[in-house]
Amino acid sequence: MNNIQVPALEKEIGIDLYSTDTPGVKGFLRYRPEDFKVTEISNYSYEENDVIDKNRRYLMTEVTKTNWDTNHFLKAYSSALGISHKRVTYAGTKDKKAVTVQKMSLYDVTKEQVENVRLKDVSVRVLGRSQNPIGLGDLEGNEFEIIIRNIDLPADETKAAVDQTTAEIQKAGGVPNFFGIQRFGAKRPLTHLVGADILKGDLEKAVMRYLAEVHPGEPEDTKDVRARLGESKDFKRAVAEFPAHLGHEKALLSHLIARPGDYKGAFMILPKNLYTMFIHAYQSWLFNRIICERLRSGLSLNAAALGDIVCYRGKDKMPDSGRLEKVDAENIDGINALLKRKRAFITAPLFGSETPLADGPMGEIERRLIEETGFTAEDFKAPAFPEVASKGLRKEILLEAEPAVSVEPDEFFEGKTAVVLGFKLPRGSYATTVLREYMKADPLDMS
Repeated sequence: MNNIQVPALEKEIGIDLYSTDTPGVKGFLRYRPEDFKVTEISNYSYEENDVIDKNRRYLMTEVTKTNWDTNHFLKAYSSALGISHKRVTYAGTKDKKAVTVQKMSLYDVTKEQVENVRLKDVSVRVLGRSQNPIGLGDLEGNEFEIIIRNIDLPADETKAAVDQTTAEIQKAGGVPNFFGIQRFGAKRPLTHLVGADILKGDLEKAVMRYLAEVHPGEPEDTKDVRARLGESKDFKRAVAEFPAHLGHEKALLSHLIARPGDYKGAFMILPKNLYTMFIHAYQSWLFNRIICERLRSGLSLNAAALGDIVCYRGKDKMPDSGRLEKVDAENIDGINALLKRKRAFITAPLFGSETPLADGPMGEIERRLIEETGFTAEDFKAPAFPEVASKGLRKEILLEAEPAVSVEPDEFFEGKTAVVLGFKLPRGSYATTVLREYMKADPLDMS
């Protein structure tokens, strides 16, 4: 492995190496939303017919929006249509500071209603109608068009660096399938630490960490109110002082004022996907560490060793974590042939109460790192908060990516260079996992 220094912020989330031994170009992302375009890849079926009937109640649309958070857009869009936000469904949330193109379905809404809505930086194309709504996960992946700007290197050095990085990624078949900083909180990466507190059964510590722990990446006024709460535990003062954009924190504080000591109930005030995310983030942190140790040990991400556990590509073209097989002396040649054809994937554990572990060198890595956490499988039943219990699963460790890269003068920064990347990723993966290999920059310059 290379000796390129990884930013401290990435080390906090379990990532302490790069998979490419190339100089990074640095720079930063999202100078403007148009520099980060995401288009969903979906074969969701619909009929090209915009007439409502009893069998096709869902209007299928393609929404292109610029600099819109998904939740804020849904509120504004449903309000403009005069319907409940529950009648608008989609396959996945998207970044705010970006141009995003995604399918959405609207229950019992006409083409004319949609065409009469005018929202800033939003365009909607009616596709047709369907019997069923789009739901979370109803996409194959996303296609990205991304510009890295403000690169100090001359164009020839930039091109040499990105071409070498691309070659190494192609040779490896992709990049490590790390969970990116978004999983943990870009400016305040502590969701996994809250998860660890919950697994230990210390819900008071978990709540106070979420509310009051200060991180250097936060705005100064936010740091101040968190620090005061940590010292005083004065929830009434804090709920008045916390800024409006910290809505989740204010909801927790209000609950604790009304029901002192009910820390579990405070967490359950949050949306379920958020309070379960704390455990998932801890599993993700451990998963990142396991991938790093596999690479450091010299094991490949796309060639199986004895004892590895692989999964296979499912009917939806995605890795199927329900179809697992352990690699032994009899099947290793066949499995490695499938790995080369991208029909099988080596996995690592998102460790939970029922997660199978590998044997051989990978098994040694998994057991050692799990033991270092101090947690056992039984702890993931979360007796103090069973609503967040996780059986765990195994997830592929290689993120397939085939970036197309070009270098050009930066039109917004005189004398600087820009890199333009295009690539496709399966659902549930992070573009920054690819970009970090090219940039080798602080995650805050990539958020």
